[in-house]
Amino acid sequence: MIDSPFKNKKITDLFGIDYPIIQAGMVWVSGAKLAAAAANAGCLGIIGAGSMRPDLLKDQIIKAKTLTDKPLAVNIPLLYKYASEHIETALENGIRIFFTSAGSPKKYTSYLKEKGCVVVHVTSSPDLALKCEAAGVDAIVAEGFEAGGHNGRDEITTMSLIPQVVNAVNIPVIAAGGIASGQSIVAAMALGADGVQIGSRFACTVESSAHQNFKQAIMSAGPGDTRLSMKEVVPVRLLKNEFYEQVVALEKKCAGKEALVELLGKGRAKLGMLDGNLSEGELEIGQVSALINDNPTVDSLVKTLLQEYRETLSTF
Repeated sequence: MIDSPFKNKKITDLFGIDYPIIQAGMVWVSGAKLAAAAANAGCLGIIGAGSMRPDLLKDQIIKAKTLTDKPLAVNIPLLYKYASEHIETALENGIRIFFTSAGSPKKYTSYLKEKGCVVVHVTSSPDLALKCEAAGVDAIVAEGFEAGGHNGRDEITTMSLIPQVVNAVNIPVIAAGGIASGQSIVAAMALGADGVQIGSRFACTVESSAHQNFKQAIMSAGPGDTRLSMKEVVPVRLLKNEFYEQVVALEKKCAGKEALVELLGKGRAKLGMLDGNLSEGELEIGQVSALINDNPTVDSLVKTLLQEYRETLSTF
């Protein structure tokens, strides 16, 4: 019997997990090891398909299933060209929980529901949340713009976003963006969220596939060291480095989308996050990196989150 401090069971019942904590699917960071470790710790572990070809996704799913017998999910950013193949690959390899993002929830939700899947879509505004509900998703991740990586254009913070989305829809809401401690989980639940999705904090763990250089950069980050940029292409929150400064220089010149796309090129995120090039790589991480100063195992991290959650509740 799991000793869970959480009274709200909507998310744990939906996914068949112990705690309403979701490890976010992140490019170049959340492969089989991280997802399996999160699952074994009682959370929902998500494999981030965005940086994978379909054959690699298949390998990662198979590997993850050798490391855990707990529920696993796959995150599929719909803006990428392999999205349809990713869905089929995941289905063929037994995945029945899908997190979709960066695209219309209408595109695959009905198809996945017909296959008996649980579908969650990531959104950044109350209006988009309503569209997700209308499309038939089972739950919503409402992500504030503090979050790392691809982001919403409306720049609504988590603190403002969560109660608006909770008031707008009648399905479970998972809070994301700026959550990295038990205290912030309490805050999200107080705002009405049924669970939380955590990315940046899980990116800096032993089981994360992020390069050690990138992990060290996260641990060294200060309060103003990330910035939302490239809104002309796809809004993305980056850790400031030489590549970021090149982006800023172009934006100050009012450069168009074509110039930014040319600078971005191919493989920038891999270069920074997986290969560890801190100068020229794209370093996607959230504002909460300023609060991250260690690189624990996932099991240790989850135990810390639960302890902080309990201790924070006891102060009220």
